[in-house]
Amino acid sequence: MAGKYKKYDRIFKVNAVKLSYKRSTLKELAEELGILPCLLTRWRKEYLKFGEGSFQGSGYDRVHPYEKPIFDLEKKSKEYELRYEILKNATPFLYRGNLAIYQFIRDNEHKYSILRMCEVLEVGYGRYHRWKNNGISEKQRQINILKDDITSLFFRFKKHYGRYKITKELHKMGYKICIKRVGFYMRQLELNYVKKRKFTATTDSKHGYYIAPNVLNRDFKVSDYSKVWVSDITYLQTQKGFLYLTIIMDLYDRKIIGWSLGSRLSTIRTTLPAWEMAITNRTVSNGLIFHSDRGVQYANRAFRNKLDSYKCIRSMSRKGDHLDNAVSESFFSSLKRELLDQGSNLLTRKQMKAEIFEFIENWYNKKRIHSTLNNKTIEQFNTINNLKQLD
Repeated sequence: MAGKYKKYDRIFKVNAVKLSYKRSTLKELAEELGILPCLLTRWRKEYLKFGEGSFQGSGYDRVHPYEKPIFDLEKKSKEYELRYEILKNATPFLYRGNLAIYQFIRDNEHKYSILRMCEVLEVGYGRYHRWKNNGISEKQRQINILKDDITSLFFRFKKHYGRYKITKELHKMGYKICIKRVGFYMRQLELNYVKKRKFTATTDSKHGYYIAPNVLNRDFKVSDYSKVWVSDITYLQTQKGFLYLTIIMDLYDRKIIGWSLGSRLSTIRTTLPAWEMAITNRTVSNGLIFHSDRGVQYANRAFRNKLDSYKCIRSMSRKGDHLDNAVSESFFSSLKRELLDQGSNLLTRKQMKAEIFEFIENWYNKKRIHSTLNNKTIEQFNTINNLKQLD
C-alpha cells in the first residue's frame, strides 16, 4: 500500500523558509516542525529562485515577481502565435460548415489542445465531443453537403452569383430547394456577392451631327439574331489614366460580338474597330437596327457611312435617358461589379486588357448564365437555337 504524504500549504512553507535563516542549523528547525531537513532545503532553493512566486501549487507558473510582467507578455505572445497558427491551418475549413471544422479538430488533436482549438474556432467543446462519439444525423449530413455545394458554386463563379442564380445552379444539380432557403444558408456561410453600383454618364452629345430617332424605343425583346445590335462606351480607370471599352451586343442572345479597348475616345479607337469585330463574328442581316446613345463616336460621318454601307437602320437614345440603352448599361454594371470591384488596387493597362478579354470572351460569352435567356449560358442558348450560320 502506497504511503500517504502530508501536504503543507504555501503560508507554512514561506514561514518555514524565513524562520530557517534565523536558526543555527536546518536540522534543529526541521525537528521542531516535524519535517525532513532535505524538504526544508528544497523549499529554500525554490524560494531563493522565485521569491513570493514560490509554492503556487500544480497548474500554476512559478516565476519571480520581478520577472512576472515579462513572463506574462511572453506567455500572451505565445498564445497569440498559437491562435494564429490554428486559424491559418483551419482557414480552408472555416466556410465549409461545422462538419469540416470538427474533422479539422480531430485530425489535429495530436498537435493542439482540443479545448484551445474549440475556443479559437468558436466551436462548442461539448458539441465537438458529441459529434466525435456519436457522429451527426443524416439530415445534418445532407445540409452540410448542400452548404459545401453552395460554397463551391459561389467561388466557382467568382463571387458573382447571388441567391437567385445559385438556386438555379443547384436545381441543375438535382436539388429541390427554394431561393429563401439558399439565401438563409448563404447568410450563415457569409457568402456575400458584390452588389451593383451607379456610374456616371460619359456620353458627349454636344455636337452638330445628325441625331437618329429612337427607333428601338426600349423594345428589348427580339425574335431572331442580327435583328438588333446595341452599343455603348464606358471608361475604365487604370494606374496610368483611363481606357475606354466599346461593346456591340446582339440583343437576341446578349452576346458581345464586337468590342474594342483603347486609350482615346476617337472613332478609329472605339466604334469602328468594335464594328469590324462584330461583322467578322456575325452576319449583318437586312434592316439591322443599330442602337446607341447620341455620342459623337456614333453620330459622326465616318461611323454613319459605315452603317449606311450595310443598310443598317440607325437608332439613338433620347437625350439624357440612359434607360433607352438599358441592356448595354446593365452589361457595364455587371462588368464593373463582377470584375473591377473585386480589389482596391488599380490595374495596369496590360492587366486591364487581359482581364477584359477574360471577362468577355471566356466568362460572359461562355460561362455566365443570363436570366433573359431562361437562366442559360449564351453557348447553351445558341446550341438550343442551332446557331450555326451566324457564329
